[in-house]
Amino acid sequence: MMNNTFRYSLIFLFALAGALAGHGQVIDTSRHQVDSNRHQLAIFVPLYLDSAFDATGNYRYDKNFPKYINPGLEFFEGAQMALDSLDNEGMSLDVHVYDTRSTTTSLQQVLADSNFSKTELILGQAANAAELQQLAAAAGRLHIPFINVNFPNDGGVTNNPSLVILNSTLKTHCEGIYRYLQRNYPLKPIVFFRRKGTQEDRLKSYFTDIDKTTASVALKIKYITLDDNFDANALTPYLDSSSQTICISGSLDDLFATRLCQQLSVLSRSYRTTIIGMPTWDNIDFTQPAYAGEEIVYSTPFYINPTDTLVKTIDQAFRTKFFSRPSDMVFRGYETTLRFGKLLLLHGKNLNGSIGEKKFKVFTDFDIMPVFLNRQTMTLDYFENKKLYFIRKIDGNVTAVN
Repeated sequence: MMNNTFRYSLIFLFALAGALAGHGQVIDTSRHQVDSNRHQLAIFVPLYLDSAFDATGNYRYDKNFPKYINPGLEFFEGAQMALDSLDNEGMSLDVHVYDTRSTTTSLQQVLADSNFSKTELILGQAANAAELQQLAAAAGRLHIPFINVNFPNDGGVTNNPSLVILNSTLKTHCEGIYRYLQRNYPLKPIVFFRRKGTQEDRLKSYFTDIDKTTASVALKIKYITLDDNFDANALTPYLDSSSQTICISGSLDDLFATRLCQQLSVLSRSYRTTIIGMPTWDNIDFTQPAYAGEEIVYSTPFYINPTDTLVKTIDQAFRTKFFSRPSDMVFRGYETTLRFGKLLLLHGKNLNGSIGEKKFKVFTDFDIMPVFLNRQTMTLDYFENKKLYFIRKIDGNVTAVN
């Protein structure tokens, strides 16, 4: 029997596919007739509709629902809820949704279409640097903001103040972690555990560069390279049995991360440690017994407070409609559409110069700041969200810390 979650997701997907088919690759989500005087918002999401349906419109996967469809679909579900909220407040936008995984119309074709030139704001889920570059270039050409909602990288884009990176870059996370350690553990022994690798070299360089430029007292960090099959015995020489040791996991590799946490958990009876992780740790399940007793902290630009009234309302509405919990992408779709949609309604074509305003907070306190990659030329390369939250997890309990 088809479960309720699958059934309602499939109904939503069918409705979306029908709407897109009726408008080429565009769907007007306003409840009113298209009005050229209303502000124009474009949303780019990977919906994979051409993969999900065959040429006759039949669903390809029987009673299955491919996981790769979920992020884009869930983001749009959140965006749709935000558009309903705007409509209920009497705020109307003409919203156009583009499936970036369409096999009939390429991203390049969409961006080159004369109708697209009317767009005033782009929200986009970029799957890779190439997509990010195309969307950023289009936004730069039209002098409108492109809100990159998910890709934690500038994709090689420079000299383009139209690009706004919400999912903060790795460099920003390292800067935030360094300041967090300065505030909370300035006198504690700090060990940076890493593995061999180019990415790990880059992570280390971020920290050593901050050492040289910090306006406060630099941290005394010991850098240790571990073999791939390291065990608890390889860690003990760098831990202090008489004091708390702060252990930084200097790698984005999940296997390294989980191994480090597990081996430190083995030592937890003799050594008190706090593990500082990377932003990718949001996807690791730290409720397993292998992590018992470990204090794990990592940074994230997005924090959904489960006690927040709006969060509870969305959670209940989603459970009622889809019989499941809303994912982070549902909340991100809701937040970015509502917040930046309201900014568009307020500023219209002047939004590019006001994108960093702190008005219309939904869940998170975005701190959108200009980024100058070359301090000598002082060329504004893009804008980036510099606000980070720190999440502490101990035995399944999750709290936000400063």
